[in-house]
Amino acid sequence: MSVASVEQPFDDDRPFSLTAIADEIMERHPGYRVEIIRGHLLVTPAPDVPHARALTGLMIPFIAAGLHGTETEVLQGIGLWLPTETEDYAIPDLAVVDADVDDHLVENNAYDPVCFRLVLEVTSGNWKNDLKTKVSAYAEAKVPVYVVVDRKHQRLHVLTDPAGDEYANHRVHAPGELVTLPESIGAKVTLDVSQILASGQPKDN
Repeated sequence: MSVASVEQPFDDDRPFSLTAIADEIMERHPGYRVEIIRGHLLVTPAPDVPHARALTGLMIPFIAAGLHGTETEVLQGIGLWLPTETEDYAIPDLAVVDADVDDHLVENNAYDPVCFRLVLEVTSGNWKNDLKTKVSAYAEAKVPVYVVVDRKHQRLHVLTDPAGDEYANHRVHAPGELVTLPESIGAKVTLDVSQILASGQPKDN
């Protein structure tokens, strides 16, 4: 993920809008993900196959636990409205949300963080943003559980108990571990760290 530095032309009287720039980038580059965090544009190219494969594999234990039902849903790529700046929003790779999420639309296809029980990111070249920038943003939004599949360092991060702009608990898990997530997400979900990390790597030819 890279931080885009974009200047809006000043040939008219339109107010400066990062949201308008983000929309234009996505229109010109289909498949790119654009987020606004602390007034900065974060632009991510379309994910590679291992990234997508890891996400699909991750959905299985959440759905098997019954989290995609009448009380909660397991969704990919939905906008989360952030309280950090006026136009801020993020698009986590995966989220567990309350089933009434449709009632919590803020604007620009981003939803109130109050209905998010968990957000999850699978890193690409953006691992620093996922482990730093988004940690503080999701903490300030009071998202209860934040999970990062760190493909670069082959670790799984589980962050809980948001306090201010950080999480009070941050545990790092290595391959070989089984990690049970807080049942506050709505059900008992156990993740196999080795399996998750392996699915995020290119297959050997």
